[in-house]
Amino acid sequence: MFTREKLEALRARYAGANAGDVQDPEFRKVSEMLFSGTDRRKLPYAGVKTFLDAPWRESVSGGAPMDDLDAVLVGIPMDLGVTNRSGARFGPRAVRGIERIGPYNHALRIAPLAALAIADIGDVPFSSRYSLEQSAKDIEAFYDRIVASGALPFGVGGDHSVSYPILRALGRERPVGMVHIDAHCDTGGPFEGSKFHHGGPFRQAVLDGVLDPERTIQIGIRGSAEFLWEFSYASGMTVIHAEEVTELGVRAIVEKARAVVGDGPTYLSFDVDGLDPAFAPGTGTPEAGGLSAREVLAILRGLAGTRIVGGDVVEVAPQYDAGTNTAQVAAQALFEMVSLAALDPSRPPRRA
Repeated sequence: MFTREKLEALRARYAGANAGDVQDPEFRKVSEMLFSGTDRRKLPYAGVKTFLDAPWRESVSGGAPMDDLDAVLVGIPMDLGVTNRSGARFGPRAVRGIERIGPYNHALRIAPLAALAIADIGDVPFSSRYSLEQSAKDIEAFYDRIVASGALPFGVGGDHSVSYPILRALGRERPVGMVHIDAHCDTGGPFEGSKFHHGGPFRQAVLDGVLDPERTIQIGIRGSAEFLWEFSYASGMTVIHAEEVTELGVRAIVEKARAVVGDGPTYLSFDVDGLDPAFAPGTGTPEAGGLSAREVLAILRGLAGTRIVGGDVVEVAPQYDAGTNTAQVAAQALFEMVSLAALDPSRPPRRA
């Protein structure tokens, strides 16, 4: 029963407080990061936009060091590998434009930008807007620098072909496992003389010895291209179709994913077409019958405690989504990935 005494206690505690006065120790850390002792915070609709409102460090793309960073956010505006509708080159700009993501992850109970030294380091510097093969080399070279620095990379594409050069950089010393959410397995062979298209990055990564197929799980698979994904089964990948997510439930999917990747280094790759087009119409190859945004976020959050070495969010083509829903869920998924990195128990202490 809410009594007069309880009311007076609440008044004594909160009547004179402003928005930045928070007493819970966990919440206070986030409040102090935002308000700094005042009731004012940064306007979410003003200033230069960055991924997740992280600090801007574009000089890195020009050669500046990043050795002081735990993690970096990277734009990869390249969609030369699409097989259907183009436009994912505008994905990084659209995701940067989403405001009010974070800073606190209520489900995982962490403010990742307070736990990690992290920055938006701009976009991969491409030497040609026309050559898909050269673009792959540019991505790999830029990620080689990130890997050498020790920072964890989280990229926003771009089409899914960008994952191949990323994995070549991350898996060069030892193959990584992967949790892959998508409508398509993306393990097809070369098409029309090119192996760099967005329908085959993970076949090439396995064949190059940088991706461990037996530590790879693909979730949300559906559509008419199943006959193209023989390599997933032949190589030992675990394939979970979209209808199985509904039948088994998210908890069982998470348990399976954790069992597949184990305690080894794990990469995260989220193609927004893994979502049903009702949630993410802004993509190049939409497939009906996909996952909900809530299911995708729950799957990602269920991976807390795994050894995350990086991740990507790809295939956001904002011109097909006037409501910005696709970019919104892409930005939230990026935030979840960074939160997972902050919760990795194997991560060394934050750099000074």
